Amino acid sequence: MDLRQEFEAAAAASKTLPSKPDNETLLQLYSLYKQGNEGDVNGEAPSNPFDFVAKAKYNAWEELKGKSKEAAMQEYIQLVNKLQGK
Repeated sequence: MDLRQEFEAAAAASKTLPSKPDNETLLQLYSLYKQGNEGDVNGEAPSNPFDFVAKAKYNAWEELKGKSKEAAMQEYIQLVNKLQGK
């Protein structure tokens, strides 16, 4: 299986984890997934100062700026495997 296929399999597996991860881990999953799929963050930061979730997601993704898609995919796969207890 190539990296992209493993990444997609991990994305599917992330929806069926044995327990819901904490918010920090969820942000990590989100940001690694976005970096692996799209690369560096694009667009403007959320303009609504009270949309804390959108701002947290944007900031988490922005912190990965410069990380290659391949590295992000690999980290995402490893994190999902860890959360599955593999």
